[in-house]
Parts: sequence; structure tokens; C-alpha cells
Amino acid sequence: MTSLSGRVAAVTGAASGIGRGIALRFAAAGAALAVLDRDEAGAERVAGEIAAAGGRAAAFACDIADEASVASAFAAADSALGPVDILVNNAGVLRDTPIAEMTAGEWDRVMGVNLRGAFLATQAVLPGMRARGHGRIINIASQLALKGAPLLAHYVASKAGLIGFTRALALEVAREGVTVNAIAPGIIETPMSAGVPPDIKARVAGALPIGRFGRVDEITGAALLLASDEASYFIGATLNVSGGDVMG
Repeated sequence: MTSLSGRVAAVTGAASGIGRGIALRFAAAGAALAVLDRDEAGAERVAGEIAAAGGRAAAFACDIADEASVASAFAAADSALGPVDILVNNAGVLRDTPIAEMTAGEWDRVMGVNLRGAFLATQAVLPGMRARGHGRIINIASQLALKGAPLLAHYVASKAGLIGFTRALALEVAREGVTVNAIAPGIIETPMSAGVPPDIKARVAGALPIGRFGRVDEITGAALLLASDEASYFIGATLNVSGGDVMG
């Protein structure tokens, strides 16, 4: 089993869904976890799950789009657990809005959480990673960044921007021992997708080559790989974990 023993990992948006799954998977692999989320109670529950399983974790309330909140949360995480070795930029929001009806506020909110948040969290941990000569940054993008989708211009743009951010940052820091990569999940069974009407879910799933939505554990394995020492030659990569919705 891949070991993250001795590492400290921070996962944003970790109170539920993919973020929760990654936090639990990393903890099982031996990492100490900083569980960050705007939902403080949810983050506390996940940290409690990790502690109950014998792991080490602490929860931190964090509005990932707010610079002061991010700085405070990551400073507290450093104090409680030690310097962050692995950052997973997972926090994200999704809103269905036609572009003609989309307000600037809606655009800014999605961009703020999905893209600005990754930038702010990265800035919080990158100096320490560079100074130590080791780090792993994993950005959770989306297969929609690679194919587009109606009603989701802001979401698609933010996730495409996150892939571009991944590549640009990877070029800056690869020779300093810091790897930066992305995962582009397809449609995963999470609380975010739970509200989709059953008939629409069946139609969308039926169009996928694999014929079903993905499971959270099918994303966490890719994240564990990228977080590990074995992933030292992954630089600026985007792993498509989408059930064949996007290939290549």
C-alpha cells in the first residue's frame, strides 16, 4: 500500500464528497490531515472519523475565496499539525445558469471558489514546500473543462483555468521538488450529484462508455498516487478519471 507516513496533507472542501474521500484515504495511508471547509461542523465530523480510525487530523473553518480566511486557516493548520507537504485544491461550487441570465456575482462566486481559492491555498503552502525541496499539489478540475457543457460557462471556465494554472505552476516549481498535477473527474456519486432527477441520471450514465457514474473511491486512488513519492515524474499532468466521458 502506498504510504504517506510522516506527511501532512491539507484538503479543501473536505467536509463531504470527493474531498472527504481523499482526506480519509490519505489518513489511512498515514498522513496527518488538515480538513478545511466552509462547513465547520462537517469538517469536524470528518476529522472525527479520522481520529476514530486511529489517525491524526484537525478541522479548520475556511472560506476558500477569502484571502484572510485562507491565511488564518493554513496558519492554524501549520501550528496544529506541522508544515503542509501535500495540498489538494478540491473546494468547488456548481451552479446551472444560462450565460444570458448569469449575473456578475454568480460568475465571481464560482470563479472565486473554484479558481481563486486554489491560488490562495497554493500561495499559503508553496513557500514552505520550496524551502524543504518537496511538495505535492493536486488540483481537482473536471472533465467538463475538456469538453464544455451548456448552462455551466462559469464552472467550465473555472475548471479549465485550474488546468492551465496546474501547467503553469508545474513549470515554475518542478525543479524544486514540488510536483503540480490535476485530476479531471467525471460525474461522481456525491452529495453534489444527488439532486439530479433519476431519469436524467439514467440517461447521462447510459451515454458513458462505462455505463454508470463514478464512485468517490475511484477518484481517491488517483489522488493517492499523485500525492505519493512514486509520482515524482508526473509534472503538469491532468488525469482523466471520467469513465470514458473524455479520452486522451
